Parts: sequence; C-alpha cells; structure tokens
Amino acid sequence: MLRQELTGSARSDQPTLDPSEPHGSDLMEQIVSTPNLDRAWRRVKRNRGAPGPDGITIKEFEPWARTHWAGIRQQLLDGTYRPQPVRRKVIKKENGDERLLGIPNVLDRLIQQAILQILTPIFDPEFSESSFGFRPRRSCHGAAKQVQQTIRQGNLHVVNIDLSKFFDRVQHDVLMSRVSRKVHDPRLLRLIGRYLRAGVMIEGVVQLTEEGAPQGGPLSPLLSNILLDDLDKELERRELKFVRYADDFLVFVKSSRSARRVFKSVQRYLNETLKLIVNQKKSFVGTAEGCEYLGFMFVGGRRATIKVAAKKLKAFKRRIKELTGRSRGISMQRRLTELRRYVRGWIGYFALAKQVEDFINLDMWIRRRVRMCHWKQWRYPRTKVRKLVELGVSLDMSIKHAISRKSYWRMCNTPAMRFAMPNKWLQEQGLLSLTELWFQRAPLRGIA
Repeated sequence: MLRQELTGSARSDQPTLDPSEPHGSDLMEQIVSTPNLDRAWRRVKRNRGAPGPDGITIKEFEPWARTHWAGIRQQLLDGTYRPQPVRRKVIKKENGDERLLGIPNVLDRLIQQAILQILTPIFDPEFSESSFGFRPRRSCHGAAKQVQQTIRQGNLHVVNIDLSKFFDRVQHDVLMSRVSRKVHDPRLLRLIGRYLRAGVMIEGVVQLTEEGAPQGGPLSPLLSNILLDDLDKELERRELKFVRYADDFLVFVKSSRSARRVFKSVQRYLNETLKLIVNQKKSFVGTAEGCEYLGFMFVGGRRATIKVAAKKLKAFKRRIKELTGRSRGISMQRRLTELRRYVRGWIGYFALAKQVEDFINLDMWIRRRVRMCHWKQWRYPRTKVRKLVELGVSLDMSIKHAISRKSYWRMCNTPAMRFAMPNKWLQEQGLLSLTELWFQRAPLRGIA
C-alpha cells in the first residue's frame, strides 16, 4: 500500500469541488487518499530540490517513508501531526536586498503538495481574472499582456505599490480567518496554522515564526493568493484596472490625480485591513510610459510595446560574461552547453519583447565573446597559427595574428577571426542564436 501511495501506481483525477460552498470535515481524508498522494509525490520528485533540516534527500525518502508513513498518516487523520522547522536559505537579489527562503523537509513538502492539490480547486476558481501568480494555466506572460492591453485602453497612469517583505510579515490570524471561510475541517486548519508557526532552523537553532509564510514550500504561494484575493476584490469593487502577480501588482488609472488618490486609499486598505506594510521607498505613482513589471518594460503610450527592462538586459550580459569568462578553465563544449541552457531559458521568458534589433546586437556580442574564448584557449602563438590555418586562414595572416600584442577583445573581431569562425561554424559548434529563437516563439507574442 505504501509503495502504491508513494510511487504513483494508482492514478485518479483531482476531485471536483464546488468552490462556492464551505468544505466540511472530510478534507483531511481527501488529502491523504492514495490517488492524491500519488500525484503529490510525482510533483515533489519532479521538482527535486535540496533536503530540509533532517538531511533526507528525495532519493532517500521512499525507503524512509515505507517504515514511517503509516504512523504519519494516522497523525494527520487524528490532527496531531506537527511539521518540522524549515531550513533557512538566503537568496541575494539583483538590487542587493535579500530574499529569505524556508526549505521544508521532503516529508513536509509532500504533505503541503497534497494539501495544495485539494485546496486549489476550492479557492482558485473564485480568484480574480487579474491575478496571475502561481495559478493553473496562468503565467508572467499573461500578466504582461494584460498590462499592455490596459495601457492601450488609455490607462496611462500607474500606481506601483511594493509590499515590504510580504512573505515575512503576513499576519497568521488575518490569513487563517480567510482560509477558514471555505475550509471547515478543524484538522486541516490546525495543520496549516502549525506550518505557519513551525519555525526556522538557523545554524542548528530553531527560531519561532510569529508572523510570515516562509517561501520555499508548495503551500505558501496559494496562501498568499488567498490573503491578497481580498485586495483584488476591493479593487474590482472600485472598478479599477489592475494586474497582480503574487505580491507584485500595478493599478492603472487615467489621470495623475486619480493615481494619487488610489495610492492613498489602497495603502490604507493594506495597512488597516490586511495588516501589510507598504514599502514607501519602492512604491510610486507615475506614468505608464516606461513602467517596468516582471522584468518587462512598456513603452509607446497608447500603442504600448513590450520590451526587456534595461536592468534585465544588464543582468543578461553580466551572466554571459560569467559563462564566457576567459579564465574559467573549462572545455568549450561545456561552456557552450551552459550558454545554450541559459540563452534558451532567457529568451523563452522574454520572447514577448518586441525588440529584434537588440537581440541581433546581443547575438553579435555573444559570438565575439565566444571567439575570444577560443583565442584565449589557444594560448601559445604556435597553437594559434595551427588552429587558424586549420580553419582556412592563410599562413601569413595566421602568423601576424598569432604574434599580435593587441587585446583578446580586439583580436576576436578582426576579419581573419570572423573568417575562421563564421556564424555558421559557431552554430555548428552548438551556439544558439537569440534572434532565431525569438522568431520561433512568435506565436507567444500575440498582440505584442
């Protein structure tokens, strides 16, 4: 039975629940049911992830669970299960700030995922159409497209409100009161409350969490949407145009006067009703021209066009420089493999941007850096001569290049180097083109 529950041998569709009705005292039975746990375990295994404080990895979990799961399942049904503290991990942001993650044990990730699968069909159908974060069949691309549409409708002023350390400052009682509107199983409510208060393990010492919903577990995104859905409903009641992705949201209006008024009223609602703090330094009222959201920038006024935000372009070039660093001491094959992985993922996200000229220029810059890597790896004049001759450069020209004292960056842009390593040759070696990938993803752009 345990093998069936944790290896996915039984399959079942997610139960159909009426989101408009509160759900009674049998939700925990649905959570620990074999089909639901099968799906949860497959998702946890697919997501992989680092071990929590107990050190048990994904691979080690199954044999461990075969011995312990029966007792844990009974604790969940009895309402006596107590989650373990999460492991603290600090992620540096681009602006120098820190994001605090909490990595649960694999067991608690499994339980949270099982809870998520039961609660999502209860809460998600009634979430706002303007909410895009961590929801089925919704994404950053959908949010960016809605921002573009909203600006094109003439809403040329934006209210950008930044919530100060949202996940660290969520008030547990405020959140749980909203969960309990639809969930009436006391065991499940008690378990979610225990997850919120489980604490954080920092250098072997457990620190209690009196507030906040630590990022890192499967359940925290849904809980954040449950809390902020009240904000969505309030903005809809006021007939305001907005887009929200998790705790990152913009409100659009038609005049600067309206924007200032909306900023004050929304800030008051967040402070007084949801007990959340607005970051005054990062929040602002301004025009929609050039506004940035989720890494995209919107320019062109009523004919809004999506572009990659300048800071994201800088971050891209910084990462490419790291991958093509001259002194990394790795093979070109490995370097190109890392480049392919990063470039494919980056353009997959920013394919909405309509700036093919920038991508063409970036491609030229990347090719120059790859040529520089080859030039650096050849190192000795004799090796440079031999390699250039093999690539079709005349012996005389190869010798002149090999003994040149010009910098690596200048040498890799000479006609001889471009002849030796043309674009087609670099492509055959495995270098991807941003521009070609961008054209392949044209259907994603839609109205962009």
